[in-house]
Amino acid sequence: MSNHPEVIVALDYPDPEPAWDLVAKLPERTWFKVGLELFTRAGPSVVERLVGEGRHVFLDLKLHDIPNTVAGAVRAAGRLGVRLLTVHGSGGEAMLRAAAESAAVSNSGSAGDLRLLAITVLTSLDDAALASVMGPRARVEETAGRLAGLARESGIDGAVCSVSEARAVKVACGSEFLVVTPGIRLAGESADDQKRVATPAVALAAGADFLVVGRTITRSDDPAGVLATIRLAVAPEA
Repeated sequence: MSNHPEVIVALDYPDPEPAWDLVAKLPERTWFKVGLELFTRAGPSVVERLVGEGRHVFLDLKLHDIPNTVAGAVRAAGRLGVRLLTVHGSGGEAMLRAAAESAAVSNSGSAGDLRLLAITVLTSLDDAALASVMGPRARVEETAGRLAGLARESGIDGAVCSVSEARAVKVACGSEFLVVTPGIRLAGESADDQKRVATPAVALAAGADFLVVGRTITRSDDPAGVLATIRLAVAPEA
């Protein structure tokens, strides 16, 4: 990791054409997130094209299935040249270990650098919403910390959590454990459908390694300028 967070631009589009329009406007070596909607529409070809153009890809598929199936999906992602891939922390220890072992084999057999991230609690959930699913005692911060700890013990490289839980996860799991924070907004922006959002500066202070930024950039008339502004906000001299 560099000594400041990397910014990942979320290509949350229903079709590939606007995604490619945005990619063309942003600098080389930019990180991009490919999520469920775009991957379902465009398939592996969207990842192959990004990797072929020298872009770093965060494939956010939130894998959650039996261990053997998830291990196979991890192998497939490794062959695509993906750098970051998500699995659900709630999938359990056996699933997480199978994913980690599959990634290790994938990396040892090629020049790959695939790292796995455990999804903790989605940023669209708050304590009340989580409790409605997991029971009245469930709390976001405690659940995120517990799932991140399980992921680390199972060989997973990092976790996805909101900025609100990032510092606690870093303290509990160690500085080498990656923390990826979605829900990044500039000051004054709408939270849209996310409950736990934060500015780039707050994410930097919380120890995040990657900031996932979507609509702040994708809806802008000057996406390259907004990306540069965010990068400046988290630069060491900022």
